Amino acid sequence: MLNILIIDDEKPARDRLQRLVQAMPKFDVAGEAADSAEALNKIRELNPDILLLDISMPGMDGMSLARILQEGGASPAIIFCTAYQDQALNAFEVEALDYVVKPVRAERLEQALEKAERFLDSGESRDEEHFLRSTVGGKVVLTPIYRVICLIAEDKYTTVVHEKGNTVIDESLTELEQRFPSFFFRVHRNALISRKHLRGLERSPEGHTQVLLSGTDRKPEVSRRNVSSLRKYLSELS
Repeated sequence: MLNILIIDDEKPARDRLQRLVQAMPKFDVAGEAADSAEALNKIRELNPDILLLDISMPGMDGMSLARILQEGGASPAIIFCTAYQDQALNAFEVEALDYVVKPVRAERLEQALEKAERFLDSGESRDEEHFLRSTVGGKVVLTPIYRVICLIAEDKYTTVVHEKGNTVIDESLTELEQRFPSFFFRVHRNALISRKHLRGLERSPEGHTQVLLSGTDRKPEVSRRNVSSLRKYLSELS
């Protein structure tokens, strides 16, 4: 069973989330916090697996709290539960797993929690040492998987586009897709993209659908067979 910490300055909102979670047997509410300062203490005390985090709170807001946790390294999986509909891009920049708009519906919350469960079960959380290994100038370079933006198959190698630049590895896209099923999304036979860096779609001048990704100017092309599934995934994030 995964433990959840609810962080919201409004008690009715905390009570509603508590009731919704109680109806889901795989999850348990370990505690609550009414502001970010209390939340930091509760995180150290309870070591929760998942945070249900509001954005608008007195003092330090939820986005700032998430940034502190991000900079500190290992942290719980974060799901924002907020009345703001225009902060989703900022949420994924602080490595939130999902973004649920209030009023929170039971089925939408369960979907977000199950996504967090898959992420934690896959071993891809930031407290685990999961890297892509490459060799540059005779030195081994380790790229944390959560910093990878996209993977492009080129000739006999795979180019890793990450937040600090590019590296090249020998592993195939199929191998990487199987190793990290909850992290990457297949958009083309020659491209995987990071779900957390996904920002949207656009049409190229030639009429092809391309992916917009944070942290890079590269816009991998989406094959026709993958467009509908990618649009569906994007709709689930809104």
